[in-house]
Amino acid sequence: MSETITNELKYTCLYDKHVALGAKMSPFAGFMMPIQYSSITDEHLAVRQAAGMFDVSHMGEIFVCGPEAEAFVNYIFTNEIRGFAPGKVLYGMMCYEDGGVVDDLLVYREFEPDHFLLVVNAANIDKDFAWIQEKSKGFDCKVVNASEEWGQLAVQGPLAEKFVVETLGLAKAAELEFYTFFDAEYKGSRLIVSRTGYTGEDGFELYTTPSNTAELWDILLAAGVKPCGLGCRDTLRFEAGLPLYGDELSPEISPVMAGLGMFCKYDKDFIGKEALLAQKADGTPKKLVGIEIEDKAIPRAGYPVELEDGTEVGVVTTGYHSISLDKSICFALVDRAVSALDTPLWIRIRKKVFPGKVVKKRFYQTNYKK
Repeated sequence: MSETITNELKYTCLYDKHVALGAKMSPFAGFMMPIQYSSITDEHLAVRQAAGMFDVSHMGEIFVCGPEAEAFVNYIFTNEIRGFAPGKVLYGMMCYEDGGVVDDLLVYREFEPDHFLLVVNAANIDKDFAWIQEKSKGFDCKVVNASEEWGQLAVQGPLAEKFVVETLGLAKAAELEFYTFFDAEYKGSRLIVSRTGYTGEDGFELYTTPSNTAELWDILLAAGVKPCGLGCRDTLRFEAGLPLYGDELSPEISPVMAGLGMFCKYDKDFIGKEALLAQKADGTPKKLVGIEIEDKAIPRAGYPVELEDGTEVGVVTTGYHSISLDKSICFALVDRAVSALDTPLWIRIRKKVFPGKVVKKRFYQTNYKK
C-alpha cells in the first residue's frame, strides 16, 4: 500500500522520511504532505538551477484496459489518443456535459495493447474513479483504481537527466523525448519512467511500488538531489504558466475559459464537446489571464481585480512574487472585455490597489528543449 489512512488523512509511503528530514508538514488534497524542507526559495532555485525531487505519491493511478479501452478513453478525454503510439503521454481534461472540468490529467498509452494509465489529481481520485466507472458502462473495458499500490517521485531541473541516468542507472531515460515513457524493472517490480514535469524544467517521473519509491528517494537524496515540497512545486508550475485544478480549472472554469482549448480535439466525440464548441464560437464571459503588477505587493488567490474606477472585473486565482523573475505576478479570471494583452488592471490587496497589466500566462520560459 502506498498510503495509510488515519483520522481520514492519508499518508504517502515517504511520510516518515519527510518528518525525519524536518519538513514542514500540512494537509493537502486529503494527504499530509511536505510544504518545505529548507525554504521555498532555496528549493525553487534548486529546481531552476540544478535538480530537486518531489514526493508525488499522492497522485492517482487509474488503469483502463480491454477491447474498447481506446474508444472509451478517447470519449472521456478532450485530447486525441487514436494513432498515438505506445510509450506516449498526452495532457488533457475530462469534462462534464456543460464543459466544466472533472479533472485535468495525463494519459499514458501503455506497451500492452488496449491498456492505458490515467494519472489524476490527488484530491479528485475518488470522484474521478466513480465518474469514470459510471461513464464506462456500455464499453467493453475494465477500470481499476490502483492508486494505493503505487508510489511516485518527480525529479526536476536541468540536472535531472544526469541523476536519473547516472545515479539510478536508467540510461534509457536520456533517450526519452518530452511526454514519452518506458517500462523498466526495479527490485523485481515494474518501474515506469516518464519525461513530463510540472515545473517548466526538464523532469522525470518514477512510478513503482511504495517500498521501491522509498529506496529510490534515499539513493537520490544521498547523491545530492534536494528534497522539495509542495510550496515550491506551486511557485514553479505557476511561473511556467501551468494550471492547478481547483484554481485555474474547475467545474466552473472550462478549458476554453482557461485558454487550454489546444488540448481539445473537436474532430472526434467526447463528453462536453458541444458545450465547448459553443463557448469557442460565442466567447465566454470570463477568461483566465496573466497579470504583472508594478509594485512588489503580493497578489493572493481571491483578491479582487478592478478597473481604475474601482469596478470589479475579476478575481486572482494564483499569485506570487516570482522567485525567478523578481516580479509580482498572478493568474486571474477576468471579464472577457478586459482580457487583451497590455490591458491596464488593478489588484486590490487589502485596503490598497496596485496597478498592473495583462501579460502572457507563461511568465517564465526555460531553455529546455528535448
